[in-house]
Amino acid sequence: MNRILLTLAALAIAAWTFLGTPGIAAEKAVRLPPPATDVRDSGTTATAVFAGGCFWGIQGVFQHTAGVLNAVSGYAGGDQASAHYQQVGSGRTGHAEAVQITYDPRQVTYGTLLQIYFSVAHDPTQLNRQGPDTGSQYRSAVFYRDAEQKRVTEAYIAQLEAAKVFPAPIVTQVTALPAFYPAEAYHQDYATLHPTSPYIARFDLPKIANLKATLPQLYREQPVLVSAQPKG
Repeated sequence: MNRILLTLAALAIAAWTFLGTPGIAAEKAVRLPPPATDVRDSGTTATAVFAGGCFWGIQGVFQHTAGVLNAVSGYAGGDQASAHYQQVGSGRTGHAEAVQITYDPRQVTYGTLLQIYFSVAHDPTQLNRQGPDTGSQYRSAVFYRDAEQKRVTEAYIAQLEAAKVFPAPIVTQVTALPAFYPAEAYHQDYATLHPTSPYIARFDLPKIANLKATLPQLYREQPVLVSAQPKG
């Protein structure tokens, strides 16, 4: 418990520091076309894993996305032994802060999730950083689960690059998912539970607002929360 309290205190101090740092602003939404090709999921559930900066904001965006059944903050890219916040923060574990999205493909497709990811959830042109957060743990990465997700992701990146929708090249890594490890409980639902946090207010709530403004047909007012999921 003491470790959690110390971590939360450090996060609060960092948030106030970022609030006073000039020249750092929330990412702006970019209106993007949908993917020209998509994954043909079958069944009632499927999963995707995206990384793009602090997982609080990515999770918050997808918790407000219609058709998403759950969005869990966690770690991907490294091993289980190092999948802990203090270690991941060193930037030496291979992990990225990531979010595992469980969705109903009858309501929202993998391609649509990619469109949201590249449009409002983060800036895919920033290398090993997002906003005030720097280091490989904040890299832009799509962790694909199968060949179809890989194919659709790479095709969409090529589509966006050809259309020159961003002022700089996309640096998003497309890599196989070795495993996903959920983050500590105090990181889950963070944007919803701490809306007055200076960091959340400045960097994450604008992402959710951008989803509502840019893709209103995909926006859900009430977020689907990890804490509301059935236990067991």
